[in-house]
Amino acid sequence: MHRTAIRSRLRLPGHASDPLFRNAYLLMINTGATGVLGLAFWLLAARLYATADVGRATAAYSAMNLLAGFTALSLSGALARFIPQAGKRTGRLVVRGYAVTSVASVALAIPFLLTVDHWGSSYSELGSLTAGVAFVASVVAWGIFTMQDIVLIGLRSAHWVAVENGAFGMAKIALLVAFATVIPHLGLYAAWMFPVVVALPLINMLIFRRLVPRHVRLTGHRVPPTGRQIGRFLAGDFTGSLCMLATGNLIPVAVALLVSPGANAYFYMAWTVGTTVDLLAVNMATSLTVEGAFDATTLAVNCRAALRRTMLVLLPIVGVMALAAPLILGLFGRGYAEHGAPILELIVVATLPKTATELYLGALRAQSKSSLIAIVQGGRAVLMIGLALILTSLMGTVGTGVAVLATQLIVVIAILPGLRRILIAGRKRPAVPAAAAATLTAATLTAATLTAATLTAATVTAATATAATATAATVTAAGIVHSGAPA
Repeated sequence: MHRTAIRSRLRLPGHASDPLFRNAYLLMINTGATGVLGLAFWLLAARLYATADVGRATAAYSAMNLLAGFTALSLSGALARFIPQAGKRTGRLVVRGYAVTSVASVALAIPFLLTVDHWGSSYSELGSLTAGVAFVASVVAWGIFTMQDIVLIGLRSAHWVAVENGAFGMAKIALLVAFATVIPHLGLYAAWMFPVVVALPLINMLIFRRLVPRHVRLTGHRVPPTGRQIGRFLAGDFTGSLCMLATGNLIPVAVALLVSPGANAYFYMAWTVGTTVDLLAVNMATSLTVEGAFDATTLAVNCRAALRRTMLVLLPIVGVMALAAPLILGLFGRGYAEHGAPILELIVVATLPKTATELYLGALRAQSKSSLIAIVQGGRAVLMIGLALILTSLMGTVGTGVAVLATQLIVVIAILPGLRRILIAGRKRPAVPAAAAATLTAATLTAATLTAATLTAATVTAATATAATATAATVTAAGIVHSGAPA
């Protein structure tokens, strides 16, 4: 009786037994640990390596993430959707995903390298044959490494994602320090990729020898998806995922083209820290897709619970990070705090409206509504990239942060009617209370976002005024401003 009362009061064990929250919380823990280890990695990199080397390395990582993600991240939605029902064909589905990712990564990396001379000074070191071969191999390895996480999630083994990425984060930090004196110019690249190469065979032994056979035993009675079902889903979701990839990885690449390596280093640190918070919402959305694929009848209930829980987790995190942005980036150095803090503030505030959008997309994947996914993500990508290019040219790198926040606010307003329909689906209560509940959710989300946005208002105003002053004094023929601060 006493134990039951404790459980009722804390509610933690009950949530831990729910696959939706168990996987989501494990992924959030993974995101937090990965974020802390990533922060430590770049903090040490900023201290141990030259700023220009850090800028070139971050540019190479951005390009690698972009090229590998074209297929790895684009197939992740299909794997999360269909692994739960693949049954005896689960292993074959995973292998085909790896194969498509590897071939596509090579096909995309080669044209990039052939035109690398036109991509700016940050990519100049990728022009040699040796560097090019190493880069192609890195793109292939990173693509498979990325897909492993989705495979583990689809197999309801998210705890291995945390173990894998925790070990990866600690290993690359140790190698970063070791290589700083041995190979200072290449240490950043080697420290990142060597743990990936070691982890690939180990994790896949776990997947194919233990987790897939267990999954087949539990779901062998299910009818596997047909090639037509998967193809129809990919037709929309692949397009949408490419657009999501563009917003996450093409923007850093574009910024690297517009600014110097040093300025790119300042921007990339803020971008990396800020987008790590984004992953908390993506974690919950991925778990929502998986559980919706296992049991479609729970989707509405799970979506309501996921929205509440994710906002409860994110609100304090966003508030603290927005207020402490100068202190966080100040760990990297004075320049990182001065030029990166406004960007970080804007990006973390943008996480609040993005949370609702990501959960909506997660529910749509569980329903196989891939065409609508493509529309939402395509519109978001076009708007964000367009605004980022324009505002970065006018305001410097802080303009990218303004573009991110503005885009997320516009998109969440557009998807609120569709999200409301999912949230109230299956309720037996009268329509008026349900509508009121959905309206209250939307109002709460908007109020939270606007409240958090006030934390950055003064910073944005100051940055805009500075950029305007610099524009009046130094407009070039191309219309690109070069002020005293890195642009």
